[in-house]
Amino acid sequence: MLERAGIRIRCRICAPVIALGVAVAPTLAGAQSADRIEAIEKQIRRLEGDLQRLKGELTSTRQQLRQSQRETERARAQMNAAGAAMQAAAARPPVAPGTTVSDTGSSPGLITAPMPAAPGPKVMQTQANRFGLESADGRNSIYLTGRLHLDVADYLHYDPKSKFASVQNLNSGVNARRARLGVTGKFAGDWNYTLIYDFGGSSDGLPPTPGAPTTGIENAFITYNGFNKGPLPVAFDLGYLDVPWTLGESTSSNDILFVERPSIVNIASGIFANDFRSAAGVRSNNDRYLVSLYLTGPTSGTTHTSGEQMGVAGRAAYQLLQSSEYSLHIGGDAGALLKAPTATVGGLANVPSLTLSDRPELRVDPTAITSTGLLGTAANPVTGAQVYGVEAAAGWRNFFLQGEYYKVDLDRRSLGTNHFSGGYIESSWVISGERRKYIPATGAYSGIVPDHPLEPWMDHYGTGAWELVGRYSTVNLNDGVSGPLAVAGGYQNVYAVGLNWYPNTNIRFMFDFLHGDISKRFAAGAPSGGGIAGTPSGTPVGGSFDALVMRSQFAF
Repeated sequence: MLERAGIRIRCRICAPVIALGVAVAPTLAGAQSADRIEAIEKQIRRLEGDLQRLKGELTSTRQQLRQSQRETERARAQMNAAGAAMQAAAARPPVAPGTTVSDTGSSPGLITAPMPAAPGPKVMQTQANRFGLESADGRNSIYLTGRLHLDVADYLHYDPKSKFASVQNLNSGVNARRARLGVTGKFAGDWNYTLIYDFGGSSDGLPPTPGAPTTGIENAFITYNGFNKGPLPVAFDLGYLDVPWTLGESTSSNDILFVERPSIVNIASGIFANDFRSAAGVRSNNDRYLVSLYLTGPTSGTTHTSGEQMGVAGRAAYQLLQSSEYSLHIGGDAGALLKAPTATVGGLANVPSLTLSDRPELRVDPTAITSTGLLGTAANPVTGAQVYGVEAAAGWRNFFLQGEYYKVDLDRRSLGTNHFSGGYIESSWVISGERRKYIPATGAYSGIVPDHPLEPWMDHYGTGAWELVGRYSTVNLNDGVSGPLAVAGGYQNVYAVGLNWYPNTNIRFMFDFLHGDISKRFAAGAPSGGGIAGTPSGTPVGGSFDALVMRSQFAF
């Protein structure tokens, strides 16, 4: 600022001097004229006066600039002090928005305006209408999650194979198959958590149903995702969870085609995986591949007085083809029961034993006709089991096809190995045109999200999405009809067709018709004969059935 003022003053001085030169030149030329000399002297005296006045103005300007500089330095010092006070205030516990911070700390009076409030948690909503809270930086969150699967079913017809069968009828009824509520979220960006309690299972969830879990803890686990940002994405799970083993079990119960998964999926995964299972594992995936390996234990609520069940489950899957129009998925599953659960057999406690069974792909009646019974005695306990399987799925536009096959080998000490097997194939045609989409994180397919939800009072009126489904399922739990190794668990075939209606993203209604046939014979000495007392060996003790079921479902 001083330099600019000096330039202005010098310009004002130069102008009169130049004018003087212009005036003096002609005067000197005519120096003989006394009048002209006198005029020049007057002009010089006038210019000298102007010069003194300009010098005074320059001195005054310099004084003003120095004063302005001092004020600027004082203002800068005050700003620095205010910044230090703000830093000190940030180090103290937060105060309520609008609190005046003046007259506090080592520099009172510097801050008299209300402090701005720090950004608070944000209310969030997912595409599936799940609501929650997230921190301002998005690294911490908590979301509410839940689902209700309410089944109403009627066994239209049940035909026992003989009067010697222990099951002569199946009951119709209502079942809150799943009624889950919980929270899920993350801490510090890299840690995920889930805690879900199941209040459902009115006929198959909690006691007094035989074999039911004694607690409703379905999910209670943490996941570390800190390595997902690296070249090889890896996540670690620990706690009670739904172990993602088999394609059917990896598909959410909100998205399965029928009200129940195929029997072979329930039987195979129930040996050492499935819901409510304690587990620790690692998994890795990108948009094409998925691999996982879990060490599993007992289900939640299992007593701890007889040792801990232990197993291992591994899965690998790959998308051979993937585009917006089509996909082709293949995979393999393998697992082993390393330590069998125990039970009281023949009056002896803590006998390693196992039961393979499933109800006929419906849950309103707790009867499991297809069952091996309790395998394992004190002399011949269950020493382990191995399960192997293959999976495949394909989608083309609004058509979908999925299938699996599994083989179960059950080892019994001193007797040998029993062999069981089963599989299924199921298909879907979405009449309204929507498509099931591949989910890389689970290596399975999603449900249907309607393009035109049912909203009769809106301009974009729609009817939701409609889906036709069909399935053939088979499982063989027979292995011989005589001898100490014989098991007559039954050979079950179920044919099913259904219609699914999705009014919107969160609601689904399912209508299924099932026809099943259970070919089962009484085997003398076998744990699962299934006949009443005095039944002759070889007597048919199975049956056939027809059933209708409707599920009302909401999930978020």
